[in-house]
Amino acid sequence: MIDPASQAQLKTAIADCIGTDHSVLAQLREEVRPLRNATRRIQPRATTSISIVGTDGGNNQLRFDPFLIQLIRVVDSSNNEYCLEAVSPTTPLEKLKNRQFSREAAPITPLGEMMTALEVNTLSALSHMIRPSASGSPVSPSWVQVYRELVEWATVFSILKKDFGTDTLIVSDGLLRSKVFAKDLFQRLLHFMKERIDEQWRKSRRRVYLVGVAKHSKVLARYRLAMALEGVLQTDYPAYVEVPREVEERAYIWSEFARGDDRAAEGGEINRFVGGKMFLVKFGGHRRDPIWPVDVFVPQIDDAQAILGSLLADTINGFPVPHYPSCLQKAHENAALVDFDFDILQDFIYEGVRASLSSEAEALDVFELQDTDPSQRRYG
Repeated sequence: MIDPASQAQLKTAIADCIGTDHSVLAQLREEVRPLRNATRRIQPRATTSISIVGTDGGNNQLRFDPFLIQLIRVVDSSNNEYCLEAVSPTTPLEKLKNRQFSREAAPITPLGEMMTALEVNTLSALSHMIRPSASGSPVSPSWVQVYRELVEWATVFSILKKDFGTDTLIVSDGLLRSKVFAKDLFQRLLHFMKERIDEQWRKSRRRVYLVGVAKHSKVLARYRLAMALEGVLQTDYPAYVEVPREVEERAYIWSEFARGDDRAAEGGEINRFVGGKMFLVKFGGHRRDPIWPVDVFVPQIDDAQAILGSLLADTINGFPVPHYPSCLQKAHENAALVDFDFDILQDFIYEGVRASLSSEAEALDVFELQDTDPSQRRYG
């Protein structure tokens, strides 16, 4: 515990820092001040909304050293399952790639379909973050998270070719940006997505919109206080404001994560990571309702009012989080592997280990009965 003398010293030091950095807040307020007059009201619009969500890696790890098996599961808000795989950090990449194709090399999964469209035949060619480990070196488990993201993008890409009975809003969990693709593959994927969306209109006169909703954003974190002080999105009705690219770029350490095709067209570096234009959106009708970062698919920026209106209609009955897309919440609920399901999967691990141990299986039974964390007794 900090003693009173140190507390007083710390209080003085903090006050000095804030006084020195007061100009920083003044600068932030100046940057967001134009947004107050750029705020627009959202009108609800009736559209079918579906969301694609992958299981959260931290919540679906089946821990049993020396194994660290993770479940890759992708579902939508209607509980349709598009992928269910068990992967460990030591899974051979060639074996994992072969799961995506038939013996005739035809794609049989959304990921295989995406790899075929992008003309890559290995996971390492698809993402520079997935590569074989050096012989004898520890295997990093982080590539499994990259693999999960690739599967989620592949699922969205696959869904865009299905037949839609009505105008449909596809809601992605997170902003429409990615750094996991190699070279220019992400931009090629976005181009193919646009082609499929355009084909929906030509073939059946159906509007299919793509949007990404995030829970957090460096842009919102940086400017939240300044926005409150300047009255941005302090309205008594649902509203949104488009975030200028230059404001985005100031919020990111790596500005390329905010650089879209519009900035590239102005003579900047090529856009490799960004597929969305950011809007800050308040779906509630009160001044203090939460604000969410939303990415609208770049080719559909001109339809932002219709897209956000469709999203607003989906948030009206949002539960348990109010003023947050209901389809996203349903998809998360469907994707989560908890309680009984998770216990069954954990038992599968023990059964697999028991079978591999053969005559030594009895040692596993003793192991299961041991207390894995005796230190917890101090809280009893």
